[in-house]
Amino acid sequence: MGRGNEGASGRGSGRDGGKDSSNSRGGNRRNAGSTDNRGKSSSRGNAPTRPTTRGGKNQVVGTSRSGNPVTKKEYIMRKKSEGTSKKKIDDGTIRLNKFISNSGICSRRDADIYIKAGSVTVNGKPVSEMGYRVKLTDEVKFDGQNIQPYKKQYLILNKPKGFIAPRKGERSSKTVLDLMQSAGVANLHYVGRLGRQSVGLMLFTNDLEMANKLNNPNLEMRKIYQVALDRSFKHEDLMQIRNGIVINGETIEVKEINYVEGGRNNELGIEIHSGKDNIVQTLFEAVNYEIKVLDRVVMGGLTKKDLPRGHYRSLTEQEIINLKMI
Repeated sequence: MGRGNEGASGRGSGRDGGKDSSNSRGGNRRNAGSTDNRGKSSSRGNAPTRPTTRGGKNQVVGTSRSGNPVTKKEYIMRKKSEGTSKKKIDDGTIRLNKFISNSGICSRRDADIYIKAGSVTVNGKPVSEMGYRVKLTDEVKFDGQNIQPYKKQYLILNKPKGFIAPRKGERSSKTVLDLMQSAGVANLHYVGRLGRQSVGLMLFTNDLEMANKLNNPNLEMRKIYQVALDRSFKHEDLMQIRNGIVINGETIEVKEINYVEGGRNNELGIEIHSGKDNIVQTLFEAVNYEIKVLDRVVMGGLTKKDLPRGHYRSLTEQEIINLKMI
C-alpha cells in the first residue's frame, strides 16, 4: 500500500505536477506575452513620436551627417538657429534678378529668363550669368533702357522759405531734401530749383531719367509764378517783358504776364516755359526791379491746391501720365 500510495501519489503528483508544469509554462507564456504587450504599450506611450514619410512636421526630409533621419520640424528649427547665429555680410551688392525685379519690370523668375536671353547689360557689357551680383551704382540696362532697383515714385512739395535746393556736390544746412526725409524714398532728385527765399512747387522723384529730362533747360515746361517786387511795376516795363527781352543775345519769351487781380501794383503773375535757372529773377533784374517774394503756383500741370506750405504729397496716376507726356 505504501508503494501504491507512493506510486499513486507519485503518479498523481507527476500528473498534477505535469499539469501544473504545463499550466505554469502556459501561464508563463501568457504572462510573458502580457508583460511584453504591456511593456510595448508603455514604451509607445513614453517614447517620442517617430519620424514618418507622410506630410506634417514629422515628415522625414533628409538625413543628418551621422545618417539619422531628419524631420521637417527639426530642419526648420535648425535653419532658424543658423539664421540667428550667422550674421549676413552686406557688401553693397544685390543679385541682378532682384535688381530688375525691384525696378518694377517683372518678377525675379522672369528676370532670370531675360538675363539668359541676353536682354540685360551691366556697365555696357551683356550679362547672362545666373546669380550675377551688381552694385546699386552700376548702370543696368534692360532692352537698352536704364533701370533702377526700386519703385519709381513722384512727389510734389510746397516749399517754404529758408530751405535751399542744393546743386550737385553742394553742402548746406536746411535743404529741401531735409523736408523730404520722412517720405522714406531713397535717391530723390528734385526738378525745378528754387532759391532759399523762394517758395512754391517743387517736384521730387527717384526716377533719374525723368528728373534729367525735366531739368533740361531746353525743355519747355509750363510754369506760373506770383511775384511781389520791391516797388510798383510800371506798365511800360510790363509791356517790355511781354514783348520779349534779349538777355545775353537770347530773346526770353514770356507766355503771359499781368498784374494780380485784386493785388497791389507790385504784385504780378507770370507764365514762362523756359527751364533756365533763375530766369524769372533775371527778367525783372533786366528792367531794374528786385523780387521780394517768388511763389511757383503751377509746374507742368501740377498745382499746390490743398497742399499747405512745407508739406508734400505723392502724385496721382493721372498726374504721372501727364508728366511723362511733357
